[in-house]
Amino acid sequence: MKTLYLECNMGAAGDMLMAALLELHGNPEDFLNRLNSIGIPHVSITAAHINKCGISGTHIDVRISDVHHHHHHHNDHNHIIEHLKISKTIKKNALEVYKILADAESRVHGVPVDKIHFHEIGEMDAIADIVGVCMLMDELAPSTVLASPVNTGSGSVKCAHGILPVPAPATAHILKNIPIYSDEINGELCTPTGAALLKHFVKEFCKMPPLRVLGLGYGMGKKDFEKANCVRAFFGTDGAIHNDCPIGAEEVTEFVCNIDDMTPEAIAYAQQLLLREGALDVCVTPTVMKKGRLGQVFTCMCNNATKEKMLSLIFKHTSTLGIREYVCRRHTLQNEQSEVQTEFGPVRLKTSHGYGVTKSKPEYEDIAKIANEKGKSIQEVSIFPFTSNGG
Repeated sequence: MKTLYLECNMGAAGDMLMAALLELHGNPEDFLNRLNSIGIPHVSITAAHINKCGISGTHIDVRISDVHHHHHHHNDHNHIIEHLKISKTIKKNALEVYKILADAESRVHGVPVDKIHFHEIGEMDAIADIVGVCMLMDELAPSTVLASPVNTGSGSVKCAHGILPVPAPATAHILKNIPIYSDEINGELCTPTGAALLKHFVKEFCKMPPLRVLGLGYGMGKKDFEKANCVRAFFGTDGAIHNDCPIGAEEVTEFVCNIDDMTPEAIAYAQQLLLREGALDVCVTPTVMKKGRLGQVFTCMCNNATKEKMLSLIFKHTSTLGIREYVCRRHTLQNEQSEVQTEFGPVRLKTSHGYGVTKSKPEYEDIAKIANEKGKSIQEVSIFPFTSNGG
């Protein structure tokens, strides 16, 4: 399982989170080129390596070319995000982060969400930070995201509404039910945008679990303090891995055995049982064994956590006397399922995304059911333009 752990000892801001994740990306230059081409108005995003307290990391610079600064409404930003050239999943995540921000501002100021003026958290640089983080999360595709308790800083901060205590009221509202603390550092360490991104993506705020680290990213903030002003991102796995296992690769185990004395029904039973018990995949391949006998190659792929269980089940439910074990690297896309309405009725749509690609495919059982009910062929039903609105 791929785990992303965010260390927020110096709080979190949108640009710091994006910079930390960018250092984990296999091709930062290509990512920035794509981020700059999605259509955020008047925005140019660059990255530079800087040094704070002797530590080298990445700093994100978002520049606004429009000299006129406007305060935008909540719905303005929804409209901008909806029209960006990004996948449906990334849009969904970005809009949900903005909803967290809007709800917080609405609650703090007693103003309906559609009347909110975002000021500093609603300018184009915030859209760049939010969409950039959502894109990186999509492409890194961690199985789970964890974070440390969040340092909010102390003192006061000047914003569009006046001088406010740290954490700012909107930030404090977003951070409800999240473990936070304040130390001797005077200043705002956690911004509303940073808080909203953490709220949306982080599954649990805790101490770092045992983790075999594959990649480490430092996202540098704008201000200088006695402590290095950065977010650290640890990317790794809790399972055993090879030292050269690349980022984004998950280690799995394959068990393989040759069988020539089982009936097709018994092999099919063993295959389905292993899948029900948690195997990632089980396949059976025809082969020719010694002395020209026809047989089957029985292959079971599983997570390292379930390998002993799978090994026992294979010995119990097949006739094999020996099993070969292989350690493999598996690269996967994130999967989600939605329902689309078609001229034939509702169909479940499987969408896979990550690594900069999106693929969609209708659920076979739904297509087969429609073909049977309508008296049509699978091909006739499948020509309906199923899409995932990939942007």
